[in-house]
Formats: sequence, structure tokens, C-alpha cells
Amino acid sequence: MKASQYRENAFLILFEASFRNDSPEQLFQLAEEVGEIKLTDKSRSLVTGVLSQTEELDSIISSYSRKRALHRIARTDLILLRMALYELRQYPEQPAGIAVSEAVRLAEVYASPEDTAFINGVLGNYIRTEGKAE
Repeated sequence: MKASQYRENAFLILFEASFRNDSPEQLFQLAEEVGEIKLTDKSRSLVTGVLSQTEELDSIISSYSRKRALHRIARTDLILLRMALYELRQYPEQPAGIAVSEAVRLAEVYASPEDTAFINGVLGNYIRTEGKAE
């Protein structure tokens, strides 16, 4: 498995979670039953972390997405932003560019070009404001 694959697997589980009220363990069990998503400790940790901090992450997204109200942000964009922000905040030793480039890479697959630019812009604003740039 490629190093970045755990993020895509986490994204897929978080996307499923956005339609359900299941616990992380129920989501992991469902993913294992379906068998299409390989779970690793990293993907489990990312899912659990994002789900446990959703309100705080959404508050950050709201403050940095000046032109869009939270309820108007596409589900895929919101999940990718939550994931990247969680990583930026939880792993300060990791270069900020990794979380941003991975969010953009996934947006290129699962979202529109406009959404990709939006995600990149929100994360760029956050990094510049919070002093997280390399």
C-alpha cells in the first residue's frame, strides 16, 4: 500500500460516516465486511480523530472559508478539509505541505476543479494565518 493510501481509505470511511450515525468501530467493521478498503492503524487513527473533533474542525473551516457558509460546502470538500486540518493540528512535525497536497490530490479525484481550488485556498489561508508554513 502506498504511503498516502491510508488517507484515501480514511476519506472513504468518513464519507460513509457522513450518511450514518455509526461509531468508528461500526464503520471499521462495515469496511472490513465489504472488503474493499484496507484499514491500517493510520487510517483508523485519522477517522477516529476527525470524528472526535468534527465540531472544532468545522469551526475552523467556517472561519477560513470566507465566501461559503459551512452548510453550503460540498460534503467531499468538508471531509477533505477536516482531514487536512486535523493532520495540520495533530502532527505539527509533519510538513504542512503534505496535508495540503494530499487533500488536493484527493479532491482532484473526488471533487471538481473548483472544489480543488477552494480546498487549496482554505488550507493556504489557515497555514498562512496560523504560521504553519514550512
